[in-house]
Amino acid sequence: MCGAARVGDATGVMTCSRLLIADDRARTRRALRAVLALQPGLELIGEAADGEEAITEVERLQPDIVILDIRMPRLDGIAATMQIKSRWPWIRVIAHSLAEELSQAALAAGADAFVPKGAPSTELLSALWAPPASQ
Repeated sequence: MCGAARVGDATGVMTCSRLLIADDRARTRRALRAVLALQPGLELIGEAADGEEAITEVERLQPDIVILDIRMPRLDGIAATMQIKSRWPWIRVIAHSLAEELSQAALAAGADAFVPKGAPSTELLSALWAPPASQ
């Protein structure tokens, strides 16, 4: 748990980021949860198993960051990214997928970063803390 301070607090210092994980594989969500639980300044506030559920949970929970798989049922990660960024442009979206051939499509849809599954966890963590591209 991070406490009350959040990204964009009065000090301007990044003290805590609230995360949502969206991936159709429970095993992947568990693995991400285990990695993220060890990181200070990150609080996992929710999970989703498909793109539609991700949109619902983003609306309900208002996370700072969404880690989003590309290939998911009901609504894929590219379409979900477009919806998230059009409705909540301040939310950071990290596309996290085996579908590396779709990395450019994910970035064009508004993802702030693309991290392939299987990359070292340090790469994902770097993407979470990278400054926004346009501010």
